[in-house]
Amino acid sequence: MTVDPNAATQGFPSPGPARPRPARYLVPALVGAAVAVSLGAYGRIHDPAGTSFNLAGFSSTGAVKSWLATAALFFALVQVASALMLYGKLPGPRWSGALHRWSGRAAFLLAVPVAVHCLYALGYQTYETRVFWHSLLGCFFFGAFSAKMLLLRSERLPGWLLPLVGGLVFTVLTIIWLTSALWFFRTFGVTT
Repeated sequence: MTVDPNAATQGFPSPGPARPRPARYLVPALVGAAVAVSLGAYGRIHDPAGTSFNLAGFSSTGAVKSWLATAALFFALVQVASALMLYGKLPGPRWSGALHRWSGRAAFLLAVPVAVHCLYALGYQTYETRVFWHSLLGCFFFGAFSAKMLLLRSERLPGWLLPLVGGLVFTVLTIIWLTSALWFFRTFGVTT
């Protein structure tokens, strides 16, 4: 075997694409955790006021919250469908991105008054399993949502991260709805 001294030498393998620093994901996760813990701490130490709002046309605050939560869940379902369109899993119009952004905004704006009432009027409760999970996941939802919003501004995210966090936010919102609005409708009837 002869070796050609003029042949190109074999170098080390190329380093490949630059890997994002873990802090890029750690900061949104820490902010989300801080939001969730802060909401839980406030709900736990705050003396519940019993009520904070009621809207004309509704029979009770529970009915208002249940219908607002149901509308938020509807827009969250639109979010999932429009995300599937954006990722090419479902056919969709060119304005799927706008639909995704605006349905997310609507879901969030409908969820905020419900959360404000829950925290101010009821606080963080643990007296029953359903209520405990509702309180815990309600705080977690706003933390996970905060983390998702911060991740949206990050560049070079892995393709799996945003759908994973978005799916987590949707799943938690669904469980919150099941432990509150669905429970209310099954217990008191579908009333306004």
